[in-house]
Amino acid sequence: MKEIRILLVVSTCAFAADLGGNRPVTFTKDVAPILQEKCQECHRAGAMAPMSLVTYEEARPWAKSIRQRVVTRQMPPWHIDMTVGVHKFKNDMSLSDDQINIITRWVDNGALQGDVKDMPPPKQWPKANEWQAAKEIGAQPDLIIEATSYTMPAKNQDVWWRPLADIPLTEPRWVRAVEVRPTTAAARKTIHHAVAYLVQDDADAPDANSTNDADRQGVLMEWAIGKSYDIFHPNTGKLLLPGSKISWDVHLHAVGEEIPSGVQLALWLYPKGQEPKYRTHLTAFPGKTGPNLDIPPNSIIESQGFTVLKQAAILENIQPHMHLRGKAMALEAILPDGSNQMISYVGNFNFNWMTNYIYDEDAAPVLPKGTVIKVTAWHDNTSNNPHNPDPDQWVGYGHRTVDEMAHAWVNVTYISDEDYSAWASKHKK
Repeated sequence: MKEIRILLVVSTCAFAADLGGNRPVTFTKDVAPILQEKCQECHRAGAMAPMSLVTYEEARPWAKSIRQRVVTRQMPPWHIDMTVGVHKFKNDMSLSDDQINIITRWVDNGALQGDVKDMPPPKQWPKANEWQAAKEIGAQPDLIIEATSYTMPAKNQDVWWRPLADIPLTEPRWVRAVEVRPTTAAARKTIHHAVAYLVQDDADAPDANSTNDADRQGVLMEWAIGKSYDIFHPNTGKLLLPGSKISWDVHLHAVGEEIPSGVQLALWLYPKGQEPKYRTHLTAFPGKTGPNLDIPPNSIIESQGFTVLKQAAILENIQPHMHLRGKAMALEAILPDGSNQMISYVGNFNFNWMTNYIYDEDAAPVLPKGTVIKVTAWHDNTSNNPHNPDPDQWVGYGHRTVDEMAHAWVNVTYISDEDYSAWASKHKK
């Protein structure tokens, strides 16, 4: 065992020395593997990014830009503060300090190609017409539901397209995964986000008497750039009842060309008769909303919203939702004993990337009944905000891109008090 440890130390030191000065950092040996792991999901032919970064010839002209974006942590679009709250995520696309250092040194030393024999094999990606979750699940979806398409004019005010679609079920079924996507690459340009509300007579909805559509109807999924699918934890799911419908709420904006814009939803179901123990609800925990959201010209404002958990629960993720003036959002828990627990802080929100941060199963917060979920949002309505169209305008709550809102989309899995007590006994500090 001692010899193995010595060998590992020697090997690690040799590798560090190799990168430390005995050989130059090259694209083929050092940079290409990082791009495959963290960047090429978007930066490849036919994907959403404006340029491909698969080959050296494609990446070399963008070397200085790549350096600037990774050093400032603008790319990959992972804007959560990893020093506070939950640290472990299932979909972590951020670069490590070592990876940033490798890219920086590659660019600073001339962005060399290196030996073509060192180039890793091309990574195989799902095709544009393939469901992204199918590979992870190992099966194609059981149901596909499509919204009636809307043709967005080249120049137009924002549009909210709200068609209904039937879910063809004659008996209750449980959902284990859901994916939403625009039907074409062109549609991605004009669809800002799409919410699939679940319309059914459901006495067990989070709040059947709420005036909030997300609470009253329930939500199967919300799609935006940066999010594609939800796979629920084992023994967890969402319930569909016979006669249920999808009420689509698709937010579109004009992009200078006329584009037919459709949306599809795929459902993977548990086998008939199999009922998971836990039910999860996609919940919009609000910050300050409605007439209370008041953002004066040339100002940075902080606002807060509070929601009481009526049942013990597991929080599965956080996906902040704001518009152009959105700056940062914090998700906290005020426990029944009065203590405060920071869950997540997204300190560099970017309207162009509605990134969904999915907690690792062993890191997801488990909270008792009566916990207050506190959402704090910051909006930057100044000229320092590069996304701000006009800092001299007052901004209030609204659905248009130039209006504002603030809520955190969170998949909330409700558990019993007994389940919570059992969890708490295993996680005593």
